[in-house]
Amino acid sequence: MSESSGSGAAPATAGARDYRLLVPREWFRVDLMQDRWRRQLKTFVEKQADGRQVPAELTRNVWATLRNTAEAGLARGAMEFYLLTLSRNGGLPASLLVSLMPPGGTPADPEAFAAWIEAREDGGRREVGVVDVPAGRAVRVAGPTSLDLHVVLPGGTGYLTLSFSAPVVGMSGPMLRLCEAIAGSLRWVE
Repeated sequence: MSESSGSGAAPATAGARDYRLLVPREWFRVDLMQDRWRRQLKTFVEKQADGRQVPAELTRNVWATLRNTAEAGLARGAMEFYLLTLSRNGGLPASLLVSLMPPGGTPADPEAFAAWIEAREDGGRREVGVVDVPAGRAVRVAGPTSLDLHVVLPGGTGYLTLSFSAPVVGMSGPMLRLCEAIAGSLRWVE
């Protein structure tokens, strides 16, 4: 496992200046806080297509989808983007997007935040609840292909969001356990 020590852009939290997260080495890290993130993402996509019979159109579609995901994440405070290839045909990888959600647009209390998310759910396809993880209280939102954990920052000054996605294999069994283990490794650095 490789250890990520956050983004270098420390969250403004009482008592914590950064975070640590253990992510398996097989996951490719894209640092969204650096200007070179597009080049890093392009390198990942090209490496996944190298030596395989991957149609150029599929490679372009994967690149566009991942780029759009990163750009949308950046607009919402994303700092890191991890990718894990699960298929040999060049399809969409599993991913983890790490974001800082400052206070303001969401309730500071995890129970109130969970109720806020649940009220906005369409058809109840995702399970919403509050859980305890080693780093503190978190709002857990689980769907068929996704798992989001909004972990309360020390001092209650917002949330660090871990957004996992597994569009090919779904969020169950070994993939769910892997994502929960990664989330369970989150620690605050003082």
